[in-house]
Amino acid sequence: MTGRRSMAVAIALLLAALAAAGCGLGPGADVGSVGLRVTREFGAVPALQRSLEAKESDTVMRVLEASAEVETRFGGGFVHSIDGVAEGERGGDPYDWFFFVDGVESPVGAAEVDLKSDERIWWDYRDWSAANHVPAVVGSWPAPFVDGVAGKRYPVVLECDAGGSACATARQALEREGVKPSSGSPKGAIRMLVGPWDRLRQDPTAQLLEAGPGESGVYAKFEASELVALDEDGAPGRRFGSDVGLVAATSRYGGPPVWLVTGETAAGVRAAADALDEEHLRDHYAVAIENGQETALPEPGR
Repeated sequence: MTGRRSMAVAIALLLAALAAAGCGLGPGADVGSVGLRVTREFGAVPALQRSLEAKESDTVMRVLEASAEVETRFGGGFVHSIDGVAEGERGGDPYDWFFFVDGVESPVGAAEVDLKSDERIWWDYRDWSAANHVPAVVGSWPAPFVDGVAGKRYPVVLECDAGGSACATARQALEREGVKPSSGSPKGAIRMLVGPWDRLRQDPTAQLLEAGPGESGVYAKFEASELVALDEDGAPGRRFGSDVGLVAATSRYGGPPVWLVTGETAAGVRAAADALDEEHLRDHYAVAIENGQETALPEPGR
């Protein structure tokens, strides 16, 4: 066989293999498109953003390995480094890679998480000295309301407690994304709580904020009628004005996420509800909203 013919056969075989495999990452039927984002410092430093076509056999780990240079540990189940950024200490604080699927932190390693269509995968490299577990974040809006959690769809319940016009605004924000919230039973539902903090704090899941980020994963607290931003070490930082709003998410006992749309005043609650969109929430763990401008939480230490 001549060299030219050998080359032609090799190219033909390669094209046939590619056609058989399709454009996804591995064998099997198409799952659909999935989004991948990689950031550092609680979403403040973007590193990678891609949309990929995945197959049934693909996992969160495979998607990452197809898009970045990855080193793993514990038999390939956990990420040690992405593009040379590795777990370790920085300034005496522990840093590691964490990931969320549709805004919810995974309880298992990336190699064990299968993919579903339209899921949003977010890897973030952060200081975990104040919280080694952040159960939910707001930065993948409109997830998890649209796609559920881990491929399982949940009813969405909107609970308004003296929220006033902010309740209608929150409902409209969900409906724009094709979500029809109900006011039915909160059991087994993804909940959005809308109202002033002195009312929402009666809810057992919302109450986790008062125990600090180590319990809630939220780097903020209400104190003396003010919203106080916490830094990555959990230390108090900026104190906002009385009309600031807060959009945050958490969960209790591993249940579906609970979103908090709140503030100390009616104006603060309205400000939070007005921020329920991708422009204000993208790549943020939680946000404080004042005069229409978002402040990502946690704030960097000073």
